[in-house]
Amino acid sequence: MNPFDDEHKPFFVLINDEGQHSLWPDSVKIPSGWHSIFGPAERRLCLDYIKEHWIDMRPKSLIRAMNDETDKKNGDNHHACN
Repeated sequence: MNPFDDEHKPFFVLINDEGQHSLWPDSVKIPSGWHSIFGPAERRLCLDYIKEHWIDMRPKSLIRAMNDETDKKNGDNHHACN
């Protein structure tokens, strides 16, 4: 059985620098660029953790870029009003 599908084995919740989460079996080496933030625990508990904590699925870099664009537009509008 694929270790990612085995509901009877413990899992971790991983996170990367972009804030993306991953369900990861404890029997598989954690890949570079990721670290554990929850577990090991039952698969269901890990999925519950992800559901509760990963609310915005956009990568952090996209959130920053969108916020920067909004700030630029707001700044341009502010200067146009003066």
